Amino acid sequence: MYSNLYTHKDSNIRKTWLLMAVFLVLIILIGWLFGFVYNSPEILYFAVGLSLFMNFFAYWYSDKVALAMSGAKPASRETHLELFRIVENLSITAGLPMPRIYVMHSPQINAFATGRNPKHSAVAVTEGALMKLNKIELEGVLAHELSHIGNRDILVSSVVVVLAGLIAILADWFLRASVWGNFGQDSDNRQRGVGILLLGILVAILAPLIATVIRLAVSRKREFLADASGALLTRYPEGLAGALEKIANDETPMRYAHSGTAHLFISNPFKGRQKTNWFAKLFMTHPPVEERIKVLRGMKI
Repeated sequence: MYSNLYTHKDSNIRKTWLLMAVFLVLIILIGWLFGFVYNSPEILYFAVGLSLFMNFFAYWYSDKVALAMSGAKPASRETHLELFRIVENLSITAGLPMPRIYVMHSPQINAFATGRNPKHSAVAVTEGALMKLNKIELEGVLAHELSHIGNRDILVSSVVVVLAGLIAILADWFLRASVWGNFGQDSDNRQRGVGILLLGILVAILAPLIATVIRLAVSRKREFLADASGALLTRYPEGLAGALEKIANDETPMRYAHSGTAHLFISNPFKGRQKTNWFAKLFMTHPPVEERIKVLRGMKI
């Protein structure tokens, strides 16, 4: 089943370009709506330029955005020598370039990887992970994150941070413009103003759903695949399984938890907010930790 570590690399690259194409069309459509209701074609031109710029920005700089939003700071070899040695050894074993290493000032056990490709990748771990995990468990977590790098999960995951966030901002902007644009209208424009307001409310309702669907393009299956690839990399599934058990029992809050970057982490950083009913599972970016542990402990390596 797992003939090699990175069986989904090409699929994730295609998914990223599809995601960026959908975003391009969506922003242009929103710009067309703005231009239509306000009878201003310049708005459409602005939307085209904005969508092209944001696609460029998301591809080249989304990793920096994700690291900044998470409060991650560059780690130094002098203060985190063991962390550097573990990542170096795993990178050599995986056949990957050495990623940049960051540390997040948070007592929660968590980690994530980001970047546009293996040559421009980064791994960030919390201080809680460094303090609470033993060496074998930390290796399991870092192997999981390196598997995301090898599978190119990091590209689509990082792009989602920027694109989904911009959609939410534009929706709020559209709603505010619709509301405030109706004050002071004369009676002849009142009916048209009501139509604009209703359209603004509709966009404001639909946009968060669209942003959620975009985040869900980062499939939950990728976590199972990264778990399996990471276990193959270390040849010891129990290391990651033990780390996930500690993560599941860790109720420490994440200092810089943000809904826009939550899907990047090895586990949902919003502790105490996970729900496991069937409807909630449809909108989860992470599978339940218990399921992941069960799969890992059932692996035969």
